[in-house]
Amino acid sequence: MAFIHKEGYLTVGFATFNLVFVIGIVYFIEPAYAPLAALFVLIPFVFFLQFFRNPKRVIPIRGEHLVYAPADGKVVTVEETEESEYFEDRRIQVSIFMSPINVHVNRAPISGVIDFYRYHKGKYLVAWHPKSSELNERTTVVIKGEKETILLRQIAGMMAKRIIFYPKEGQKVSQGDDIGFIKFGSRVDIFLPTDADVLVKKGDKVLGNEHVIANLNKG
Repeated sequence: MAFIHKEGYLTVGFATFNLVFVIGIVYFIEPAYAPLAALFVLIPFVFFLQFFRNPKRVIPIRGEHLVYAPADGKVVTVEETEESEYFEDRRIQVSIFMSPINVHVNRAPISGVIDFYRYHKGKYLVAWHPKSSELNERTTVVIKGEKETILLRQIAGMMAKRIIFYPKEGQKVSQGDDIGFIKFGSRVDIFLPTDADVLVKKGDKVLGNEHVIANLNKG
């Protein structure tokens, strides 16, 4: 069953009030136009309701060697690249693009401690743009697990105007925890060790807490 995420309480509440208020006023003035008014205000109401939905996702198999998708969306990048902010070495980058119709909750892909957190102001290029991970508003989060450390980057898109990340540096997170939210179109990048067994490819659609994107077991 899906519930509304706490980041959407105010927005959905306002949309609900607007829905009732507009229909009520129009019905009072001219009942014949009430159905048309209902349709007009119902569209944004339904959009916000689906956008801020927060389906309960229980991880099927837990394991420190498994990296679960931290977000719903489409895999737009799987490549080896240089990560220069924290690791300063080669990493495998997996990028997941979240369209406005996807669930926008961000979840912890592994269990561990938040070892590093930085917020960067930036532009609002489309989230699938190759340079968005360097130029857009974003956060960089490093989760240090028992055996491996991964970097997670929340990236704002052209429509996204707010990135939220809840845990603080030094705080422990459990695999699957709700750790953040990005409002409207956006992207999440994960940087994995180069010897990780990546289980997704470009074009795949994944769901947070349901799809394993990599296996960190060596050999």
